[in-house]
Amino acid sequence: MLKDIFSVKLKRRRMAGQEKGGTLLGITVFVCIRKGHKLKDNAIDFYNLSEDFCDIWLRQLKDILNGFPNRPKSLKVIINPHSHKGEAPNVYYRHVAPLLKLADIQTHVTETNYKGHALALLKECELQEYDGIVCVGGDGSVSEVVHGLLLRAQMDAGKTVNDSLSPVRAPLPLGIIPAGTTNTMAYSLHGIRHSVTAALHIIMGNIQPVDACTFSTEDKLLRFGFSSMFGFGGQTLALAEKHRWMPSSQRRDFAVIKTLAVLKADSCDLSFLPINNRQSTSHQKKKNKDNFLENETKDQWQHTQGQLLNVSIMAIPCLCSMAPRGLAPNTRLNDGTMALVIVHNTSRPEFVKHLKRYATHKDQFDFPFVETHLVKEVKLCPQSTSHCGNGLYENHKEAHTGLSEVHPWNIDGDLQVASSEVHIRLHPELINLYGRNIEELDEMKAKCSCL
Repeated sequence: MLKDIFSVKLKRRRMAGQEKGGTLLGITVFVCIRKGHKLKDNAIDFYNLSEDFCDIWLRQLKDILNGFPNRPKSLKVIINPHSHKGEAPNVYYRHVAPLLKLADIQTHVTETNYKGHALALLKECELQEYDGIVCVGGDGSVSEVVHGLLLRAQMDAGKTVNDSLSPVRAPLPLGIIPAGTTNTMAYSLHGIRHSVTAALHIIMGNIQPVDACTFSTEDKLLRFGFSSMFGFGGQTLALAEKHRWMPSSQRRDFAVIKTLAVLKADSCDLSFLPINNRQSTSHQKKKNKDNFLENETKDQWQHTQGQLLNVSIMAIPCLCSMAPRGLAPNTRLNDGTMALVIVHNTSRPEFVKHLKRYATHKDQFDFPFVETHLVKEVKLCPQSTSHCGNGLYENHKEAHTGLSEVHPWNIDGDLQVASSEVHIRLHPELINLYGRNIEELDEMKAKCSCL
C-alpha cells in the first residue's frame, strides 16, 4: 500500500543558514504521482513533536521502502556534456540529482570527454558496485551506453565480442534521462520527454525488458542497438555528421534537404525472415520467446531485389515529437518482432509525401511503393555503387583503406559504415530499462470506467 512512497525524512524548523538540528515538527513522506505519462513528486507532511514517535515512524517506513524490489541504492551516472545544446549537465544537476539524493541513492558521476568514452568506461568499470547505470544525453549517447553494456556482458561471460548469435543479457538495468534532440528511446519508453519522469522511474525501480538487435557483417559485430536505416536515412546522417559545426536542428534540416536534392535509389538484395502469426497475450509472448530459435527452422526466408530508396529495421516504435505515431508503430518494446519498412523507388514528390506523413497521425505506409513486414531477421546487401551525394562519406572511405566502397547505416542515430552484407538479428528482452511500457499503461487507463 506504500509502493508510491520513495522517501521519508524528518521535518525540522531551522534558522537561516542552519544545516543541522532545529526544532522537530514531524516527518515528511515523498510520493510519486502519475498524471498521464508524466510522473511528479509530491510531499506530504505529518506533524508530531515527539522525537520517539517520529523516530519509530521513520525507521518503520524506511524498512518498508528498503523491501521493495529493484529500487537502486547505488548508480553509475554517465553524462554527455555535448548533447543537444550542452544541456545534459544542467538537466541532471538541476532536476535529477536532487531527487536521487532525496531517495538516498548513492551516485558516481562521469562526464564523457570524447566519442567512445562511455564505451571505454563500461569495459573497465567495476559494475558489481552498482545497481544500475544512468545515461544523461541523446540517442547517440544511449546507443553507445547500450552497446557498451552488452559488450561488457559478452566479455564477462567469456564470449567473443563478435558473437551475434547468442548474446548475453545486459548485467544491469539502464536508466535514460533525455537530454538530446529527438530522444526516440526515451519517448518510446516513457511516452514523453521529461527528465523528472525518467528519474522517478529509476528511483521507483520500474523495470521494462526491451528487445534489442545485433548488426553484423560476415567477420565482425558492428553494433548492438534497437533501430536502423539504410539508404535515405543512412545518407542523411552521413551528411549531417559532416556538418557537425552547425546547430543540431539546422544540421538535421540541411541534411534532409540536401539528400532529397540528390535523391537516388540503391540497388539492393534484401532477405528477411517474417513472423507470420503475431502473438499478443502475455502467455503467448512467453511461448513465442521460448520457441524463438525453434520456429526459425520452420519459417521461410523471403527475398526481394531492386531499387530501394530506404530500408528501416526497428525493434522499438521509435516515437518522437516529429513522429507521434512512431517510425515503426506496428512493433512494441518487447513483443519479439522487428518492423521492416521497405520504400521502393518512386518520384521525389511521392517520397516527400511519405516522409511528411510521419509528422501526422495518418498512416505513413499507405502508399503503393511502401512495403511493411514483421520480422525477426534481415539481411541486406547493396548490389551497386551507392550514390555518394557530392562526397557524403569520402572521409569514411579514407578511414577504411582497401575498401572500394562503403555504405552508411544509421543505427540508433549513430553512423556506421559497411562494405558488405549486414545481418540484423532480433534478441528478445536482451536489456532491462528503467521505465514502464506505455502500451500497458494506456490499456489500464482505457479499462477504468470510474469517470
